[in-house]
Amino acid sequence: MSELKRVAEPSRAAAQEPPSSGRASTLWYIDAADPLAVLRAGHEPDQAAALALARLLYADCDVVPHPVGTLAGSAGPAANEVCIASLPGVTVLCTAQAALIRPTALPELLVRPLASEHTYLVSFDSAHGWGAFAHWERGEFRRSFSSSRLHILEDEGLPLVWERPYWAGEHPVRWRAGELPDPGSLPFDPPDFADAANNEWLGFHYRSAPAEGALTSADVTVCGFTLFPRGEAPAQPVASARPRGRGLLDRLRGQHPR
Repeated sequence: MSELKRVAEPSRAAAQEPPSSGRASTLWYIDAADPLAVLRAGHEPDQAAALALARLLYADCDVVPHPVGTLAGSAGPAANEVCIASLPGVTVLCTAQAALIRPTALPELLVRPLASEHTYLVSFDSAHGWGAFAHWERGEFRRSFSSSRLHILEDEGLPLVWERPYWAGEHPVRWRAGELPDPGSLPFDPPDFADAANNEWLGFHYRSAPAEGALTSADVTVCGFTLFPRGEAPAQPVASARPRGRGLLDRLRGQHPR
């Protein structure tokens, strides 16, 4: 059993469904040749590295750790939260700042804070039928796309080979009963398109029911942090307010609550 204290996680059956929020806003910093193998290996995330990255990126905030969770419930955090997993050659940052209508507007600090080989942005909001993805290589822009079901909001760089079946209409929108398809709709559902980018680059889906033994978002542990305006963090760390278990901040300091 992992020493990390997790928040409540969905069952394996529940993990086969899209995240309960229907959202993701993630940035991946990749040096590993096979990121899927790293994610499958079951490494516990480096909590000290995650905290250091959060403090680097949000230097104007007080960063307070809270209990860890997984991508299944943390991929689309609130504006005052970030979730990070720092693994060998793979780091994921879940932040509302990645939910960009135009991914090329991503702040430079977020493009390559770790001098990584590849940076991937994958974001979607199922409730609004919106999805986006982008790729930078060694900090140099390569590809971005963002759209709603009706409007392409950004389409920069050369389309990638894996995109072809989506543009060819092989993955049409799954309209709900009673919905009337707009004749001007794109030939795919943008959240599914973004999810396909995630699978192409990282080897797993958020939105599709996984095959037996496939990696799911519930298998990826992340460390959570709450962001407060500088000087406004509560006197007691959020994690220490929980009556049982060992708080993340205590673990980082090597201390046990008394």
